[in-house]
Amino acid sequence: MLDEVAQALQVPWAAVCVAWVLSHPEVSSVLAGSESPEHNLAGTVLELPDEACASLNGATKRYRGPTKGEEGMSVVVRDKIIDAHIHVWTSDFDRYPLAPGFLKEDLWVPSFTPKDHFQYSGQGTDKPCPDDLLWSEPQLHLYLIAEDPETFVGAGIVPAVSNLGLADPDKTMVALSAGGIYAFRVRGGRAREEFGDVSRWLDYPGYEKMFAAGAQHNLALSCLMGIDHLPALNRMCTRYPQTPVILDHVCGIRMRDGIFPEEQLKKLCDMAQDKWVMVKIGPFQALVGNGNAPYLDLLPLVERVVDAFGAERCMWESDSGGPVAMNDSQTDYPAAFALIRDHAQFLSESEKEQILFRTAEQFFFKR
Repeated sequence: MLDEVAQALQVPWAAVCVAWVLSHPEVSSVLAGSESPEHNLAGTVLELPDEACASLNGATKRYRGPTKGEEGMSVVVRDKIIDAHIHVWTSDFDRYPLAPGFLKEDLWVPSFTPKDHFQYSGQGTDKPCPDDLLWSEPQLHLYLIAEDPETFVGAGIVPAVSNLGLADPDKTMVALSAGGIYAFRVRGGRAREEFGDVSRWLDYPGYEKMFAAGAQHNLALSCLMGIDHLPALNRMCTRYPQTPVILDHVCGIRMRDGIFPEEQLKKLCDMAQDKWVMVKIGPFQALVGNGNAPYLDLLPLVERVVDAFGAERCMWESDSGGPVAMNDSQTDYPAAFALIRDHAQFLSESEKEQILFRTAEQFFFKR
């Protein structure tokens, strides 16, 4: 693009560089490195046509921060948001069969495909991270990722405790990660009561293997659990400090009578001492009593969590397709990410960018 503009104007490209930089009012001076000083000087008096400036601005847009009149998040992510937690499945059971023991009547809705998600998330979200379901086999996720690895990554379910002779969970994690599945569901203690003491729900060799594999291969354990299950998790995080752990749904903290339970919130924030623990912030429709947007009552929760963990360990999620549906997806979905982008005044623009895009991008997409 630079050579094309220089050729069209019949001037040295170094002069175009200097002139283009000076055309931006936010720039007060230019450090020029041309081997020919006269080319640098020529750029100081060269006035680029509007179309030339527009072409150069367009070619460099993704690498620049906001320019005058573009205040807000960087141009790179202003209209791109990663949804760190959605559910997808299909009614095409012949091609993607249900897991053994499940019936179509067990599904929350008959089908929820990426197309369904994008129909109302097109307001900005471009990279959803599908979360696997107990009733689904992994073939659908693996297919989606293989078809478009720039858009999709996945989370899977690997049984750590079973009375059957299954493959080692650590080996299964590594095998699935080759297909773009980088997080693995761990459910809280109440899901393991039949195996013993809920307070020691992670004390099984299968979980030991999963934590070890997570540390060795940078694979996250995506934990769906309540606050009461955190002590056992904290013990494992202490034993395996390099294992990435993601706390889904802010550990189920819910607003009660207009306030958040302080004791629960403190226990969640205490997990920030484990440096590889991340938090998914959302789904907002499930965190308030009536589920109504614009979710402004949740701002104190967001502030406390981000203060504790830092924006670099927080990622936004909608739980789109999940069990707690939005009242009106067409309006509530954009309202959910607008809570961070537009209403969280306590966050800097870079922190908003981190939560809405960078944290999930860095872990799931830039590996």
